[in-house]
Formats: sequence, C-alpha cells, structure tokens
Amino acid sequence: MNDPAVQAALARTLRPALRALRPYPVADRRGLLCLDAMENPYPLPAALRRAWLRALAAVEPNRYPYLNDPDWRGRVGAALGVPDDLDWSPGNGSDEWLLLLCLAVLGSPLAGAGRPCVMAAEPGFSMYRQAALACDLDYRPLPLDPETFDLPADAAAQVAAARPALVFLAWPNNPTGNLFDPEAVADVCAAAPGLVVVDEAYQPFAGATLVELARRRPNVLVLRTVSKLGLAGLRFGLLIGRRPWLEVLDALRLPYNIDSLTQASLGFFADHMAVFRGQAERIRRERARLARALARRGLHVWPSAANFITFRVGAADRVHAGLRERGVLVKCLDGAHPALAGCLRVTVGRPADNRRFLAALDQALAELA
Repeated sequence: MNDPAVQAALARTLRPALRALRPYPVADRRGLLCLDAMENPYPLPAALRRAWLRALAAVEPNRYPYLNDPDWRGRVGAALGVPDDLDWSPGNGSDEWLLLLCLAVLGSPLAGAGRPCVMAAEPGFSMYRQAALACDLDYRPLPLDPETFDLPADAAAQVAAARPALVFLAWPNNPTGNLFDPEAVADVCAAAPGLVVVDEAYQPFAGATLVELARRRPNVLVLRTVSKLGLAGLRFGLLIGRRPWLEVLDALRLPYNIDSLTQASLGFFADHMAVFRGQAERIRRERARLARALARRGLHVWPSAANFITFRVGAADRVHAGLRERGVLVKCLDGAHPALAGCLRVTVGRPADNRRFLAALDQALAELA
C-alpha cells in the first residue's frame, strides 16, 4: 500500500540513494528445474545425511555458539583450504562480508574530502555495487573486455588513478565464468592503494586459487563460501587473510553471526570433504560436455572455470521465457550490462538435468525460427 504518510516518513529519514536500491532478485522456483543459482545439484548421499542429522541432535539450541573454538576453527579451516600461516573469520554467507567490508572503508583517508571509492570488475557480481551504494560509497566499475571478459590491459593503471579504498575481483568471475590472468590480478593488487578482496566463491570448480596473494601482498584478502560447494542452505562464508586485518574487521561482525546448527554442520562436513570434491569433479566433467553441446548449436559460449556457463542466444528474454514454460529456470543476463546483451547463464546440473535443459532449449530456439 502506497501510504503517503509512510512515504513522507521514508523520504525525510532515509538517504535517496538507499531508497533507490532494490532487493537482490530471487525468482519463484516452485515446480521448476532450477539451473539459475549456481547450486551444486547433487544431494547428500543418504548415509551421510543420516549421520549429519545425528550430529545435529547433539546441538543445544538454547545456547549461543562458540565460534572461537580452536578445534572447530582448525578443522573447518583445513577442510576449506586456509593456509596454516593465514587466518579466517566466519560470515553469514560470503555476502555478509561484502557489506561489512564496505562499512569498514567508510571515512577512509584515501578519499580525502570526498567519499571513499569502491571498484569492481564489470560485468560482475551485482552485490558488489549494491553493498557499496548501500553504504553511500563512490562505486566505479572496472570495465572488462566486452569480447573476452578479461581484465583490460590498463586495469592496474585505472585502479591506481581511481585510488579506491576497496577493490572486489571475483576469480572465477560471475557471471562470465572466466579466470582473469593471475599476473593481471597481481598487478591490480600492487597498484591498489587500499584493500583488494579476491572473491573465490567458485574455487571448487576452478582447480586453482590466488590465496598466495594474501601471503605476498599486505593489502589482499580472499573470500570463500560453501554455498557453491554443496551447502548453500547453511549460509556460511569465510574471509581469509593476515591476522591484523581480521582483528580489526571482526569488530564489525555481529556476535553469533553463525548459528549453532550451521557450526555443528560445518564441523561434521569438515570430515567429509571428499564427497564434495567428488561432486565438484563430476560437475567439471558435465560442464565440458554441456559447453560442447551449446557450441554445436551455433551459440557463442564463453569458457568457464565455474559451475555455470554463460552463452549468447540473441533474443534472450524470449528464450528464457520459453525455457521457463517448459519447466526449466536459467538466469537471463540480458539488460544487466551492455556486454551481456542476448546472454543467458545456466548452472551445470546432473546429466539428466542438462539433457532436459538442452531439449527445452532446442524447442525454445525452434520457436524463434
């Protein structure tokens, strides 16, 4: 209800830029084959699920979680690839850290008399921009090559000129799926006067990491999540870096931001990472098959190191609607950025899922013809 009194109260209370923002869009997925959100399509093996539920039965929900437990931190950190000489801090999904990092650079001396600058590669994850604008920061895109989605040759020079307090680089990049050249990323880190956060949400499917940069550079942190690995419902991410950074940033993190059930689940799954690594390998094999199948249909397919594939179909909105009519949901990227005109993004599913998607895609494309 558009109540004038409420609208007036909003107008005199909230920043205009905040009122202009819109929530992150989540599609109605009921009854659909969901290949839109980059989830691991494989459920837990039945025996593992039963053992997990038994572990949860020991949780005392009337007690707060103790997130500084050294045994839990050691096991989870080792399972998720945190080097021994670096530390980590938990987030409610990796998204929580995006907002906290933007809050952290408010009032940065790098801004001088203006607003601190946040930069992120574009096309990129929309929440980088959203978090920056929500914190009233000066957001500036770092435009990728529109043909290859690589970092531009002058990326480091652009970063040096903008003097950002914070730079976000996703590796692999979302929604394009590619890995930026590691040396180009290292050059950006060297040129940046402030903090660079390398977001490795899709690292399980890339078979590579830039966590070494957090060792070599004093201004680099690495962000990870278990969402794409196969535990999206747990909402857990971790910020990896040197302890001085985390000691300061932890002051922004709300107490008990990870609940007891999530903490117990992570402690349990830390001992069963082989299951998720095996699933990631199956997804990588299916990714290659699905990319070849899309290319055979004459579509422009970009190489992907993630668990999704971005491809151009032309009339993306019509193809997207045609797929949905046939019970398959993918992500329409058309309109999100000029370089993504005519593009769709499909999450790599199980073999049967991918066959169903391709059959629906053939029918949707035939309608266009």
